[in-house]
Amino acid sequence: MATPGVGSDSARGSGFEHPAAFWAGVVACTAGVVLHLPMYIGARDMGYHLKGMTPDAPMITGMALIVAGLALCCYGLIPAGVGEIGRNAGRIRVRALDDTPISRRHVALLVAMAVAVTIDVMKPTALSFVAPGVAAEYGLKSPANPHGHIPVSWLPLVGITGTVIGSWLWGWLGDRIGRRASIILAGMLFVSTSICGAMPGFGWNLMMCLVMGIGAGGMLPITFTLLAETIPARHRGWLMVLIGGDIAGAYAITSWLSGWLVPTYSWRILWLIGLPTGLLFIAMNRWIPESPRFLLARGRNQEAAEVMARYGAAVESGDPAVARSDAGIGRSGYLTLLRRPLLAPTLAISVLGIGAGLMTYGFQLWVPTNVQALGYSAVNSDYVVRNAALLGLPLTVVTAWMYGVWGSRKTIVTVSGLTGLTLIGFVIAGDSLAHNHLLLSLLLVVPLSGVSSVVAVVAGYAAEVYPTLVRSRGTGLAAGLTKAGGVLILALTVAATTVPSISTTAVIGAVPLLLAAVVFLWVGPETKGRELEDISAELLTATPN
Repeated sequence: MATPGVGSDSARGSGFEHPAAFWAGVVACTAGVVLHLPMYIGARDMGYHLKGMTPDAPMITGMALIVAGLALCCYGLIPAGVGEIGRNAGRIRVRALDDTPISRRHVALLVAMAVAVTIDVMKPTALSFVAPGVAAEYGLKSPANPHGHIPVSWLPLVGITGTVIGSWLWGWLGDRIGRRASIILAGMLFVSTSICGAMPGFGWNLMMCLVMGIGAGGMLPITFTLLAETIPARHRGWLMVLIGGDIAGAYAITSWLSGWLVPTYSWRILWLIGLPTGLLFIAMNRWIPESPRFLLARGRNQEAAEVMARYGAAVESGDPAVARSDAGIGRSGYLTLLRRPLLAPTLAISVLGIGAGLMTYGFQLWVPTNVQALGYSAVNSDYVVRNAALLGLPLTVVTAWMYGVWGSRKTIVTVSGLTGLTLIGFVIAGDSLAHNHLLLSLLLVVPLSGVSSVVAVVAGYAAEVYPTLVRSRGTGLAAGLTKAGGVLILALTVAATTVPSISTTAVIGAVPLLLAAVVFLWVGPETKGRELEDISAELLTATPN
């Protein structure tokens, strides 16, 4: 195990390995983004269209500053000897005590994680609202411009591919460099990739959208992993679903911002607001604790003891369930998730995750575009989506309540089934929705709220059901699969060179969600109010090695 002397006193007090390097990196990245703004502001008389422009000297300087700043941030966050630290951490078990009440420390962490999830989800959600503007500026093929040559679907395809990479990459990072460092590093990518809003060429937009997706894909799995390890069991499930369900809130915020800002500042503003929102999240870093497991693995026992005292956690030693879990799982790689005893929950999570991805990026992504295709103006379509998302927010609270009272399996089956059946309504109604504003809004309520609840449930359930040794990887796999379905449907959209209708996307989303409800009834373990290691032990005894 690492010696107590690893890390300086200043690093210990600040929560960073090299605080000066980290904050210098933050300043460099921020300055780099700001240097991209003159070209954007200078194009205000042209409707902020930058197509055909050549990057100027401030923009090139800004790019260099961002690269250097990210390197400094990595140096400031990532400890030396991460491989040995990860192996040591894998042998340490820390659990939240059941009798621990929810304290102001827990509340502060929950608020910080809610902000993180909201900012995180606003990135891929914004793809829905920038697509029409991107298509118009670059002459891309879309329902509003069927004569274009390059499909606008390339933009969300590249972005969502990035989120898949990010989910799996950060799942690996979270098990090696710690939860806190991984979350903050993702936040710095949020800040840096806001320059996507100032990229003049469509190719540059695609490249930055890929990097933005990598950062956005990494936040959700690490957030749920950290919550699973710090929230007492009796509150863990419903609170994780409630925080994850803020996806609906992020959708409502993004649609409101689109309707308010885009008519004046163009679609680019939805990317540029990543600078202030990302810096807001970085400023909240003091409320994000490091995992006690990683502190102990580095020999920083006093800090670990302080974190455990604040959040009501304790080290498990000599627990038979922990020993059986380690012995039954063996290795900690991603392939472990595809072997017994973890194969059954991985199957259930995979079907639900892919279904959520098809729903999110097959149906939800194209709602603003398809609503415009039904005859609504761009502003009106944004407000229709916003109103539906706001009306659906109470359903997120209901889902969290169900998760805590009914249990995880019943909640997953109910939410998946109800969302799938509601999508069938779009198939039945078809183009008649163009003449029925109220029916359109009401039908959108359940899918827009339901998909956020499904995504929250997938990540929350994975954080509960997978053992500590592979928990971060398990949540990364689950989060990645919710995006993998999106990559599949967007690839098909690019190949077809057209955006599918609202009825087609409804069918694509409904079928896998209904199938997932059946699979969870068959093989999904229940997690309600149970210790994380007890859930692992049940998997080991239920499935022969």
